[in-house]
Amino acid sequence: MPASEACIPASLLASCVTLVVTRRAYVQIGSAVPESSLLSVHILTPSFRPPMEELLTRTQEREEHSQGQVQQEADQAMATRLQAAAWVQRGQLHHPAGLSVQKISRGIDQKGILANRVAVVTGSTNGIGFAIARRLAQDGAHVVVSSRKQQNVDRAVAALQEEGLSVMGTVCHVGKAEDRKRLVAMALQHCGGIDFLVCVAGVNPLVGSTLGTSEQVWDKILDVNLKSPVLLLSQLLPHMEKRGRGAVILVSSLAAYMPRVELGVYNVSKTALLGLTKTLSLELAPKNIQVNCLVPGIIKTDFSKLLYENEAVWKKFMEYYWVKRIGQPEDCAGLVSFLCSPDASYITGESIVVAGFSPRL
Repeated sequence: MPASEACIPASLLASCVTLVVTRRAYVQIGSAVPESSLLSVHILTPSFRPPMEELLTRTQEREEHSQGQVQQEADQAMATRLQAAAWVQRGQLHHPAGLSVQKISRGIDQKGILANRVAVVTGSTNGIGFAIARRLAQDGAHVVVSSRKQQNVDRAVAALQEEGLSVMGTVCHVGKAEDRKRLVAMALQHCGGIDFLVCVAGVNPLVGSTLGTSEQVWDKILDVNLKSPVLLLSQLLPHMEKRGRGAVILVSSLAAYMPRVELGVYNVSKTALLGLTKTLSLELAPKNIQVNCLVPGIIKTDFSKLLYENEAVWKKFMEYYWVKRIGQPEDCAGLVSFLCSPDASYITGESIVVAGFSPRL
């Protein structure tokens, strides 16, 4: 509508009432005008009609004043962020390792797509597990890390807390019932609930043929790699249900699609996780819990040294599959965060390969 004219209902023509609002425009009486958008309101009647130049000048002054306030607030917010970043860089923004997740979170402005959700990540003090724990915490989640050795837990928790992340940890050998029970109890005590379970912990104590493997080694590999995710999930499930939605991420291996003779039983255990993912996804779908599987390729971790430190094997692998680089733990972390997020609420039962190429059709 032109600024020089007003559309006035016939019933109000006698009083000639017009409103001057933001952007120097006139609006029809009775139209909805948000209070926040009104910079000035003038009642114009035949007995009082200030000159148009005066009205526009007043409106422009108010616009400039409002814009100045907005810019000042933006400058202050940016200065605060830069100061906080400087504190983190100098290691001044951290929290004592002894604090619980709840106490730590009160000192952190929890933002991100996973804000105020709780994740339990097994085997998370180094490699892929550590990268996943960090990414989930960066995206706002409270994270409980764990592994078999106390010194590894202490080191991982300290490193992540120094980054200002909401993390706590405990020793947990996932193959031991008492350790699994303690992990669950700690997460519930300090966090009040659990939303996500990421099972990274795995073992391969033997390099050798499948048929030459002893029953004891068979039991150890299957207990840790296959049975422990199920047993741990069974303890966490009632608490995950209470949260309304949850996510479970199992971690398999490229060996599930491309087994190597020297990995023997390990191949079998990781292949079984693909079937476990499908089965659990069906069982937990009515409870609004998604179950998916991360399938890492050759990632630069201590666990994969057998493959990427063998120059002949690695060179042949790269040439055959056109892989340009070795994978990094962080290549897996972003996918896990996505699968835990609301954006992945319609994805379940999937095994997703992160390998720089596709091992299947």
